[in-house]
Amino acid sequence: MTKQRKNTRSPEGEKRMAKGSDLLHQFGPPIASDADLDQMAALITAAKRPLLIFGAAASRAASRPGLAADMAQFVIRTRIPFLTTQMGKGTVPESSHLYMGTPALSEGDYVHEVIDKADLIIMIGHDTTEKPPFIMRKGGPEVIHIGDQSPPVEQVYFPQYQLIGEIGHSLQALGDRLKGKLPNAQALLYLREPILAARATDDSFALVNGISEVMTPHDNILVLDNGEYKISVARNYQTNAPNTLLLDNALATMGAGLPSGIAAAMLYPWHRVMALCGDGGFEMTVQELETAVRLKLNLVVLILDNGGWSMISRKQASKGFPNFGTTFNNPDFVKLAEAYGAKGTNVETLGELVPALEAAFEGRGVHVVEVAIVYSDNKRVLTDKPRSRKAKPTKRLSNLG
Repeated sequence: MTKQRKNTRSPEGEKRMAKGSDLLHQFGPPIASDADLDQMAALITAAKRPLLIFGAAASRAASRPGLAADMAQFVIRTRIPFLTTQMGKGTVPESSHLYMGTPALSEGDYVHEVIDKADLIIMIGHDTTEKPPFIMRKGGPEVIHIGDQSPPVEQVYFPQYQLIGEIGHSLQALGDRLKGKLPNAQALLYLREPILAARATDDSFALVNGISEVMTPHDNILVLDNGEYKISVARNYQTNAPNTLLLDNALATMGAGLPSGIAAAMLYPWHRVMALCGDGGFEMTVQELETAVRLKLNLVVLILDNGGWSMISRKQASKGFPNFGTTFNNPDFVKLAEAYGAKGTNVETLGELVPALEAAFEGRGVHVVEVAIVYSDNKRVLTDKPRSRKAKPTKRLSNLG
């Protein structure tokens, strides 16, 4: 029989051990205090034109069990219209009648009409690594930051109020305080239909619509490389579940689309996975087709072929520079795919796109689909901006008085 070891810890040692058992809670997200929750609830209740925005940190947090439902329930309970950032898309289903859109630019985009008219923005899960969805200015809407941690104060984002704590708990507690007490909750909702109508005038709307049709239901995964098409996808691709639209809106790394698509296909083999790439970005990591074929993945790669880096070209023109180094000749992408052991299809018209993508998914394996595209909307999107009539020069924080 084993002799039990005598407990020789002092009462003080026992207390220290008890404190140590709480380490998990000490290192987890904090919990917002009742006083802070009461203050934020009072601010939201008093707002005349409130607006919710869900950011990248909210999308990441939505992977925690139950948190996506907490965020959706907060929208339902408060009835406040909401936007998402590009990396926040899908945090709350965009099929909601309260979804107003996604800013593809930091200012001057269609949805900035809503942001400009709001008097209080409730920013849930803002991440300063992401391109900002709006530029804060003196005299503009006040901002409440809701997140697991305080944001670093920046020239473009310096919220007047913060509610720091585990996001799910904060939203549940706020919802309890706000439900049925917001007479002005939908004050901005009248702008939704004009924004949706204007958004549909984008030249790439039909392209994105076709991709959306093929990627239904909502748990299929679309992965973006980086290029001008990302603007149209941000505006027009309806995302209804967290982490089903994967993109980089921070460093905007070109060439990331195919490797990211491979990772998604490895992790979720039972979902449709599509990597949407421009021709320039695709050719930066085209060799990874060998990896996808060797791993026997089911992956569709859609290449938008315009024979150049159109966003860089347009930005050069907007600065008065001549076009330099932005055009190139492409290989035959169908033969290139076949050389790697994948399948390939060339699409001549947008009308052929949906059947070609459906056939690619049904055929399984790695399939490259190429479609020629012309970004005739470039100047309006990248230089003039849809709402340039109201766009203002960005002011530095030091100039705000």
